Amino acid sequence: MRLAIISDIHGNLLALEAVLKDITTRAVDDTINLGDWIAGPLWPRETFELLQSLEIPSVRGNHDRWATDRPDDKMPPAGRFARDALDPVQVATLFALPETIERADGAILACHGTPTDDMAYLLEESLEGRLAPASRAALAERLGAESKRQVVLCGHSHRQALVTGPDGCLVLNPGSVGCPSFADLPAAANLEHRSPHARYAILTHQNGRWAADLIALEYDWDAAAQKAAELGWPKWATMLKTGAVS
Repeated sequence: MRLAIISDIHGNLLALEAVLKDITTRAVDDTINLGDWIAGPLWPRETFELLQSLEIPSVRGNHDRWATDRPDDKMPPAGRFARDALDPVQVATLFALPETIERADGAILACHGTPTDDMAYLLEESLEGRLAPASRAALAERLGAESKRQVVLCGHSHRQALVTGPDGCLVLNPGSVGCPSFADLPAAANLEHRSPHARYAILTHQNGRWAADLIALEYDWDAAAQKAAELGWPKWATMLKTGAVS
């Protein structure tokens, strides 16, 4: 079994197209999307329409949910921009996505944040205003009974990582396809250095073991940054071009 794992596209159509093209060269059996389809000042409607046309199995990210259940004053500005680019049926489609997906007869669980909270990081915790690897105890608590799975897939932090957790559970975050950092958040400038590459992962089961390839692709991030700048989002433009807000 070979699965492509994508997450946190955030309306970056150019990055998504590059990733999808690369996936076609990898002989995968299926693709799973871990959520946050559109929230960003780029190509939200076009990104939604491409993903919907491909019928890629997807869990619901926190931004997919917020497009329905958060009022304007509680929404990040880029989230409002993206929601307003969709029609009501498309917004409802995002909200109706499942919170989790199982594959391989339950051996794999896919979620956005943690198995029980789309706003919580699974593999990271906040340390002095940046993300740091979570402690063993924290990871065990967040996984709970799901540590009995062979693989748990998560996104949300935009940070590509692969760890072996409690009970031998493999935890994989494929990184973000289209948004390497968090341009809308005041603390974003305190995150570690990142790069502008489009990231995803290939999960492979062979000879009774699971492994993963963590992939970082070049794409035309200058064009993505130019799009953000033209629409009046300079922090997003910097983040897309460099991988960091400042």
